[in-house]
Amino acid sequence: MGIFQQKIEFASLGKKGHFTLFEQILAMLDGKMQEPNSFGWYHLLCLAIVVALCALIICKRKSFTPQRIRLNIGIAALLLILFEVYKQLNFSYNAESDRWGYQWYAFPFQFCSTPMYVMLAATFLKNGKVQRSLYSFLATYGFFAGLAVMCYPNDVFIETIGINVQTMVHHGFMVVVGVFMYATGAVKISHKTILHALPTFAALVAIALTANILYWHVGDRNQTFNMFFISPYYACTLPVLSAISETVPYFVFLACYILGFSIAGYVVSLLPMATVKISAKVCTLIKNKNVKYS
Repeated sequence: MGIFQQKIEFASLGKKGHFTLFEQILAMLDGKMQEPNSFGWYHLLCLAIVVALCALIICKRKSFTPQRIRLNIGIAALLLILFEVYKQLNFSYNAESDRWGYQWYAFPFQFCSTPMYVMLAATFLKNGKVQRSLYSFLATYGFFAGLAVMCYPNDVFIETIGINVQTMVHHGFMVVVGVFMYATGAVKISHKTILHALPTFAALVAIALTANILYWHVGDRNQTFNMFFISPYYACTLPVLSAISETVPYFVFLACYILGFSIAGYVVSLLPMATVKISAKVCTLIKNKNVKYS
């Protein structure tokens, strides 16, 4: 979220005009379109597809065994990773100038990137505390991040067709997987779900912070490297948190970041709870009416 607004500058690593077959394919995948708008036709189409997939999962929820759950999570992870590889190549190659240059600001370890790694790891784990934590992360923190982008894409859209497809597939699947976790019973609908997810979130934050510090000392400072937007050396650009980071010490900002995302993840976990309660009341009303008129 927010990384697409930065300008891309390419370092020359080849002779202009000499395209390999691989570079020709990348140029073809760099097709342009009018930048989509929030709640425009493209955004609404993607929302409709996500809602349809969620509805299908809910209808088929009883057919998923633990083995099938892991298999489907693994397939989703591979799909997202495949799209991420395309994004990295697209951002690194400029077909117009025939130049390669890796863009470190787009390194795939932003908050919204982590669910694909979590899905992949969960695929190889059997029932246990670690798998429960990974599943809970997908159902809370990951679900929240995907839902936030799908409801308000803001600055994730650009003029490149492939990137617009990638970002909607990625964030859309974060929502679908979140629903999948609850609907199939892989994650219990409980107030404690966020507590089970917290260790995974804390570990990912620690990795992002460590990477930010290491890059500052050994990386190219001419490029921005700000994973999770929590680097001590670059400004946070996330809504609300950016204002907090400008007015409080760094460690207070980091605590607000962790607390804020945790509260958001918890609030999202309340949605299935509310859905269950509302469904139960509706079923009770229908049953009482049927009894009354029978």
